[in-house]
Amino acid sequence: MMKYISLFSLLFITSCTTSVEKEQLHLLNGYWEIKEVRFSDGTKKEYKINSTVDYIMLDSLKGFRKKVNPKFNGTYETSDDAEPLYIRIENDSIFMEYKNNLTTWKEVLLSLNQSNFSVKNDQGIIYHYKRFEPINITP
Repeated sequence: MMKYISLFSLLFITSCTTSVEKEQLHLLNGYWEIKEVRFSDGTKKEYKINSTVDYIMLDSLKGFRKKVNPKFNGTYETSDDAEPLYIRIENDSIFMEYKNNLTTWKEVLLSLNQSNFSVKNDQGIIYHYKRFEPINITP
């Protein structure tokens, strides 16, 4: 019995630890919508519909992130505002750092694959994103 508990514990710990490799960072490029926020007290907020989507573009370890509004014809409405984005790798963690005229903040990249990514900010809030799939309604 103890053998099964140890095996289960090992599998649980292994499944909870995810690491993002530098070679995966190109997967951040594209359109993303927030699907869930987990607060540090354990509560969560789910997003079923989003009126804005994040567009991320990285070239090497720098780029930008901006909010865009998807339209039903498959296009996007956007402004010229974009947050500069810098990637910093430190102690086996990858940080997404943002700087603008008003503030600076960072998030640690917890997981990343072709269809999802998660980040955690300094307040312990975890943001889960999924790749945005545009709705194209054309006559």
